[in-house]
Amino acid sequence: MTQVENAKKNHITGLVRQVAKRDGVTCKYIMDGLKKGTIVIPANRLRKIKTPCAIGKGLHTKINANIGTSPYRGSIAQELKKLDICVKYYADTVMDLSTGKGLNRVREAILKESPLPVGTVPLYEIAVSRRERGSSFYNASSGEIFDVIEKQAREGVDFFTIHAGVTRKVISVLKKHRRIAGIVSRGGALIAEWMRKNKKENPLFENFGRVISIAKEYDITLSLGDGLRPGSVCDATDKPQIEELKILGRLARQARAEDVQVVVEGPGHVPIDQIEKNMKLQQKLCDNAPFYVLGPLVTDIAPGYDHISSVIGATLAGFHGADFLCYVTPAEHLSIPTLEDVKNGLIAYKIAAHSADIAKGIKGAIDWDRRISVLRRKRDWKGHISSSIDPEMAEKIHRRFRTESKDVCTMCGEYCPLKISEKM
Repeated sequence: MTQVENAKKNHITGLVRQVAKRDGVTCKYIMDGLKKGTIVIPANRLRKIKTPCAIGKGLHTKINANIGTSPYRGSIAQELKKLDICVKYYADTVMDLSTGKGLNRVREAILKESPLPVGTVPLYEIAVSRRERGSSFYNASSGEIFDVIEKQAREGVDFFTIHAGVTRKVISVLKKHRRIAGIVSRGGALIAEWMRKNKKENPLFENFGRVISIAKEYDITLSLGDGLRPGSVCDATDKPQIEELKILGRLARQARAEDVQVVVEGPGHVPIDQIEKNMKLQQKLCDNAPFYVLGPLVTDIAPGYDHISSVIGATLAGFHGADFLCYVTPAEHLSIPTLEDVKNGLIAYKIAAHSADIAKGIKGAIDWDRRISVLRRKRDWKGHISSSIDPEMAEKIHRRFRTESKDVCTMCGEYCPLKISEKM
């Protein structure tokens, strides 16, 4: 049985107990969310996950980290190092988005080593394997697409991004309402071009019942990909984006009716003043399915700093209802991320997720802040640093300049306001 089916029978699984304890909620709360479709637990029934997580309403905001090779860079060893960083620096899930040679071996290694849920975009494997055979993704048959989805399901992938919302109707809307950035989703662009070359409807949409059947057999969570997400703040909340979102809402209801877990993916580039509207719109059209957003970036001017421009949007999105944040690194729009980029992206997104949780009043979220504030007031440097989000960086900066006093830092010295106010 799927997790949803178990919940409907009021059967508390070990997985439900694990995630409920982690989020500080009751098993009943998790099961009620599974029944309504407002909570998901990405966990393939064939794979034992050491650190599972629940994603959805009333829970701590979760973070996904994308790793994987590109056609130009990457190796299994390098991606496993990135995985270690993801585990250390607060990722709740990882996605293997490899598009380089040996893609299957990379995924196999990540699935074997990851204590976190693992997601993929199955279309990438088809594109890469076709290229390696001197062919093209656009020559792939509908049957081949579903064969790869089922193969990855058997391997233990916990959640799939499925670009089923890129339909002929949505593409016709896109043609009428031209964008600056067009289609910026790799999966969305691949399936759109497949449709154009083959003069057929999107097979993932046309045969969505088959997608549901595979997901149900392995209890895989479907992440309905936003192939028409805006790639420029100038394109945000336009008609193609909204038209696709309406379709994703219908597909989400179809999957839920079969007791399959679903999250819906959201926009990538959105000005600050449109973020709340986007979050509320998704909740309305998708019946409060967990919302998975990339950023969103609130400005396009900051290549090299897009972990900052996106984390602003991520914090607001989390506050207004996003449940699942996909991190952005400093390398976004420029290159495949390094180990340091992965760390910086995750630290930024942990700050965003935690800040959103405080504002949403998530149980226990502010306790961390209270603890570190007391240590800061006492000028307990060891405790203050060890309790921080990145103790290594905090220690490095604290030791940057020497001071004779162990009671104050080199910013204020004896003019430390905490020390002065202590006498009052």
